[in-house]
Amino acid sequence: MTSRKARGGENASQATPYSRATEARELLAAAVRAADAAAIVIRDGARRLGTLDWEKKSHADFVSEVDRSAEAIIREVLLGQYSAAIVMGEELTPDAVADEGLVFIVDPLDGTTNFLHGYPEYAVSIAAVRSGEIAAGVVLNVPTGERFTALRGEGARRNGERIRVSKITDPSRALIGTGFPFRHPEVLPLWQAQFARVMLVTSGVRRAGAAALDLCDVACGRFEAFWELRLAPWDFAAGMLMIQEANGIVTGLDGRPVALDHGPIVAGNRAMHEWLLSNLQPDT
Repeated sequence: MTSRKARGGENASQATPYSRATEARELLAAAVRAADAAAIVIRDGARRLGTLDWEKKSHADFVSEVDRSAEAIIREVLLGQYSAAIVMGEELTPDAVADEGLVFIVDPLDGTTNFLHGYPEYAVSIAAVRSGEIAAGVVLNVPTGERFTALRGEGARRNGERIRVSKITDPSRALIGTGFPFRHPEVLPLWQAQFARVMLVTSGVRRAGAAALDLCDVACGRFEAFWELRLAPWDFAAGMLMIQEANGIVTGLDGRPVALDHGPIVAGNRAMHEWLLSNLQPDT
């Protein structure tokens, strides 16, 4: 699919702090409505798992009619309010770009493989991006109903309650999240070396299979830190804002800010992020 530049939405804000904050709240409200609508589709699909057809995109990477239906309803809700926006989604518009105008970055079903196996760890993730900056985000844990939301400059919340990253700074007491590079076996040796270094000196490493939820677990203090070697924007955009607004930090393996593109992610509270980043380097 040919990449398209994002266009400004009909409800583009004026360049004042008040109007930006107001627009961000409106964008979050629209994203929450869209996530709720997608969750209805996903829960219906969960009741009929035995009848769903799986389509293989690559090794261990699947998509179903539920992913596509959930993304379609998200687009319908969002474009119904912001008709000139771009919806960048994993299944329908993966080649859109998020550096201009109003863009919604959407993962309609993060954790598809979990969903298809009835493993209760999957979510809807939506980030609203204005001119390349994430303004608002929502991640909805579909099986549990737990909802994470964030607004740029106004904090992150779980079910309406303010959240913060963990205060643990001792690696031996830290629980670390990660993701397997199953789509990119060429980096598996690097990840295996990283895993060994981290596992041997922490209280544990977890891989649940839904990066959006992993990042939210960092934001609310369940994980002290998280890393994965290659994620797409729809995997991390909303979760990254959660962590930043919960007083955490997210970078690439080089320690620099993360662009809304495919690449590695290292996240955590500030002390554990620094520790993890140093232990992920090949020459450590």
